[in-house]
Amino acid sequence: MRILVAVLALLWPSARFAPAQEPPPSRATARGRAIDVRYPSIGDGKAIDGRVYVMLVPKGSRGEPRFGPDWFQPQPMFSREVKGWKPGESIRLDATAAGYPAPLDAIEGGEYVAQAIVRINPDTARIGNGEGNLYGPAVPIKLGAKDASPLTLEVDRRVPPREFRETDRVKLAEVESPLLSRFFGRPVKHRAAVILPESRPERKLPAVYIIPGFGGDHFMATRVLGTDRMSQGKDMVRVLLDPDCYTGHHVFADSATNGPRGKAFIEEFIPYLESNFPILAEPRARLLNGHSSGGWSSLWLQVTYPDVFGGTWSTSPDPVDFRDFQQVDIYAPNQNIYRDAAGERRPVARRNGKPMIFYDDFSKLEEAMGPGGQLGSFEAVFSPRRDGKPARLWDRATGAIDPEVAKAWEAYDIRLVLERNWAEKAPKLKGKLHVITGGDDTFYLEGAVKRLKECLTRLGSDAVIEIIPGRDHGTILDRALAERINREMNAATGLK
Repeated sequence: MRILVAVLALLWPSARFAPAQEPPPSRATARGRAIDVRYPSIGDGKAIDGRVYVMLVPKGSRGEPRFGPDWFQPQPMFSREVKGWKPGESIRLDATAAGYPAPLDAIEGGEYVAQAIVRINPDTARIGNGEGNLYGPAVPIKLGAKDASPLTLEVDRRVPPREFRETDRVKLAEVESPLLSRFFGRPVKHRAAVILPESRPERKLPAVYIIPGFGGDHFMATRVLGTDRMSQGKDMVRVLLDPDCYTGHHVFADSATNGPRGKAFIEEFIPYLESNFPILAEPRARLLNGHSSGGWSSLWLQVTYPDVFGGTWSTSPDPVDFRDFQQVDIYAPNQNIYRDAAGERRPVARRNGKPMIFYDDFSKLEEAMGPGGQLGSFEAVFSPRRDGKPARLWDRATGAIDPEVAKAWEAYDIRLVLERNWAEKAPKLKGKLHVITGGDDTFYLEGAVKRLKECLTRLGSDAVIEIIPGRDHGTILDRALAERINREMNAATGLK
């Protein structure tokens, strides 16, 4: 799905290391195939806490394995958590390591290109291209039916810092967050790209806070300027926020795992931005926009802080009603996320109407990926913590949903939050809610939007909620819709 994410990122696409309970790093843990990963001294040569990966692609594939996995065509990968890994030692990945699509012993033999990666950056979900993470060369290997001795790979280089290129119209906004730094016990920063309108502002202007989807961040700013499919808010100051975190996408919601993301944004970052850029500091002049996970984020912020913002335009949001969590009613008794009532596999994504990704397979992929996958990202936001980690909504082996965890998720069910608090929120949200999605959404997100629409219609809301027939997750945003949203935003702020 990384290929799709890269495409959707152009349209607004969607931590901490726990001690590893594993055998000593350099000791073999099973017979059969094994790959040893060596860590020669890099930089300060300190011991590493992190996650070690080996990614494979078939021989002849284009690109390095570390830039995967592609959600729609994932290649084999294996990983394990490590703690106190010292330079010169080897970590062995074998049949006991997390593996996709199967343990290393069960992978089809043949010729591959392999690459080792070590994930140590606690502030990004990116694996092979996460700033500061370690990786080695992509090398050809041959997996035999029974490998008598382990293969050896090295990590000998570090992913360099990403360079943010400022222009006359695009500026970097970056400041440390006291709230998040206290929560994590280390420095954590707010980051955004501030995009100024084409005509130089002679006065302070309204701002549109734009939240990219899963896999997107503020580095997309120059691409935003390069397409008319993203022209909404072009007459204002656009603030393209960075939602990336170790567990995936923090969606600007306070959570037990990701910390006070919403509170820090409201109390720290918005005042900073309004003090340092030509932004009008008034609720009516603060608008929200986002797509996919960013669509959910923008709607959540508007609903949670109705007095702070003057309106949201949320497209293709992640599930806004957990009675249809990508076709799964998580509250139903004896519910299973892998299989429906007829015992059929549940799909989580489709292309041209054909199911392409299924919950059971995607969940297995994320087990090999570790924290930072899309499904795990939901748990990192919505779940309480158990044994120092986000509680799992479903059993990874059986797919059975934990009703206690589902109950806890109610606090983040946007439809339910509105329904339970409508008397208080109704006057504050008048004219502020706009949700648009495609009738054939790639990730089956239209079902939850339909339920939200039914709920708000029953409550007497003036919310504008639209399901556009024939559009999917990537085709919903076009020039016409962007121009329409821009006009509506201008009207809402009185700009034009």
